[in-house]
Amino acid sequence: MLDPEAFIGQIFVIALLVVLAVFVIVVLVRAIRIIPQGNAGVVERLGKYHKTLLPGLNLLVPFVDRVRPLLDIREQVVSFPPQPVITEDNLVVSIDTVVYFQVTDARAATYEINNYLGAVEQLTTTTLRNVVGGLNLEEALTSRDNINSQLRIVLDEATGKWGIRVGRVELKAIEPPHSIQDSMEKQMRAERDRRALILTAEGTKQSAILTAEGARQAAILEAEGDAKAAVLRAQGEAEAITTVFRAIHDGDPDPKLLAYQYLLTLPKLAEGSSNKLWIVPSELSEAMKGIGSAFGAQHPAAQGATAATPPADPPASPTPAAPSASAAPQA
Repeated sequence: MLDPEAFIGQIFVIALLVVLAVFVIVVLVRAIRIIPQGNAGVVERLGKYHKTLLPGLNLLVPFVDRVRPLLDIREQVVSFPPQPVITEDNLVVSIDTVVYFQVTDARAATYEINNYLGAVEQLTTTTLRNVVGGLNLEEALTSRDNINSQLRIVLDEATGKWGIRVGRVELKAIEPPHSIQDSMEKQMRAERDRRALILTAEGTKQSAILTAEGARQAAILEAEGDAKAAVLRAQGEAEAITTVFRAIHDGDPDPKLLAYQYLLTLPKLAEGSSNKLWIVPSELSEAMKGIGSAFGAQHPAAQGATAATPPADPPASPTPAAPSASAAPQA
């Protein structure tokens, strides 16, 4: 049978070993600290800043070193609520801002400022009011790049001692009052209507100019065509007259043929519905005389032929020569 004192001693030893093992585990746990990537930790030794923990495995002194809450050292994007800002022309506009910043010094961000996010928001609001307060509404709406650059410069200078670097500041929205928006819409609508009327007038003017230019070019081309046609027609008529004149001279026609052709040409002078008065040329009598003399020269030859051949029956009445001469005008 075991001695009670020995049994109690064994239990005490076992308990001591367990406590020692737990103590060793706790010490190891508190002595080893793993920092995730993109974060940084500030170590305080006996209440005073000791060092900054970087991502990876870090060793600490248990029960002496204390790690403050980790800081995110990645670039952060914060959108601040709309802020009322008064412009130079005494109009209240609501402006939304977006700030891009990054913690570059964990120690300064921990000890130099109590709440760096709230400080950045308040500093952005005050700087925005200072910058926009010197601009009127139209300049504020059209000078976003200038406002963004001024805000970034001022914020970067002010937050540098806090261990924060401001990368960009953007104006997300600028909303003027509803009455101003209605007035701006009416103004823009009137401006668009004016531009539309100007463009319509310019188009009508250009169309009229092009139409007149086209008509002028068409008239010029038509006149040139008529001139060339008249020239070609005159050349053709001249060649035709030359050819006829050459043919007449080559054929050597007698006066009787010419007189007969002249009589055939006379009826053509009276053609047309507008010819109500026909003036007989003075050369008509000469042509009639020529044709009459031609027929008169042929009539005695015919009489000689009839005298040489005695008729079978005597004629009822002799044909006088005077009527034969008078038949020429009837022909």
